[in-house]
Amino acid sequence: MPAQTSNEGEGELTVYCGIDWAEGHHAVALVDDAGTVVAKCRIGDDADGYEQLLGLLAEHGDTPEAPIPVCIETGRGLLVAVLRQGKRPVFAVNPLAASRYRERHGVSRKKSDPGDAKVLANILRTDMHEHRPLPDDTDLAKAVAVLARAQQDAVWSRQQLTNQLRSLLREFYPAALEAVAGWQNGLCRPEARAILAAAPTPGKAGRMTHKQLCAALKRAGRKRGIEAEADRWRDVFKAPHARHPELVEDALGRQMLGLLRQLDAACRTVDDLTEASEEAFRQHPSAEVMLSFPGMGIQLGARVLAEIGDDPARFADTRAVKAYSGAAPITRASGKQLYVGRRRIKNNRLHDAGYLWAFSALTASGGANAHYRRRRERGDWHSQALRHLFNRMIGQLWHCITTRTMFDERQAFPLPLAVAA
Repeated sequence: MPAQTSNEGEGELTVYCGIDWAEGHHAVALVDDAGTVVAKCRIGDDADGYEQLLGLLAEHGDTPEAPIPVCIETGRGLLVAVLRQGKRPVFAVNPLAASRYRERHGVSRKKSDPGDAKVLANILRTDMHEHRPLPDDTDLAKAVAVLARAQQDAVWSRQQLTNQLRSLLREFYPAALEAVAGWQNGLCRPEARAILAAAPTPGKAGRMTHKQLCAALKRAGRKRGIEAEADRWRDVFKAPHARHPELVEDALGRQMLGLLRQLDAACRTVDDLTEASEEAFRQHPSAEVMLSFPGMGIQLGARVLAEIGDDPARFADTRAVKAYSGAAPITRASGKQLYVGRRRIKNNRLHDAGYLWAFSALTASGGANAHYRRRRERGDWHSQALRHLFNRMIGQLWHCITTRTMFDERQAFPLPLAVAA
């Protein structure tokens, strides 16, 4: 419940807090039930500023039993971590939604930090029931979220560097691309990076001996098939290819080595974060339930857990988690017009993980594959059928997590009565 304060000759008043955050300072406003600003200040983004904010809240009735609710436009950072200590409800409002609330109080489009703080406080005063506070996830779930998101960002950065390196090799070193063509994520393989570091240009690659290629493969950690792999690389390098002038080729080789060093660092980062996120995910109580689902691997499970959390009160029902993930369709009806389409406002990370999960489940579950085939027979495209499958499975996952039950193929995808008979 929001904190209440009393004035002489008046009854108790409920107080709401709004914070307009910035990089170096934050504007704070406290309003009562009537919308009157009872206090406002500007604090720094440091420990002293946080203490000043907590002192201001305490002066206006903030207690551990009845904390003052806070509205802010972000759900991360040290300020949010300080405010979430205890049972204080913190509401993270989308900046776009906050700008719409600002237009309710005037059409001049004026804007200021204290004014935005007042708008955020008034959001709680008038529409707190329409917004959800930040979920009360455990520290382990928060740690999984940090590591899983960092791992996903590192994978995206690695792919961006891989694309840049591939584009450069196409310009002057097609033999390298030909050698890794049969490998998945070939340029990310340690063998490819080791050989490219030893032979950064086609001229140097053509002069590499069998022994040198074997040594590069061993440095990369390869244990088996070294002799045959070295022969394959040597044959590719010895084949005739178009060449740049030697001076230009050496310059392009130096550029390639720069990208290769960045790719090496990105690959090591992905490996380290993958190991850390998987280790943290295995320690979570929901890991066993999530891994019982077909197509759900450890890293994919960590990404899903990072987005849905482990607060059982976060979603009212399975429909809420389906809408949050973007799996459930959205309906727009006006008069005789009715439109049903996919959601564009969603948790993109969870939606991306759900696409991979549904695709993996096609080969791991007969029921999931049959459901996908039925949707395709009804006219759905591939992505539509996968989204429909994800919509069904994310609801089942949330039910199993909240009830602590394992996945059951027969209950998740029951056979039609005619087939069962």
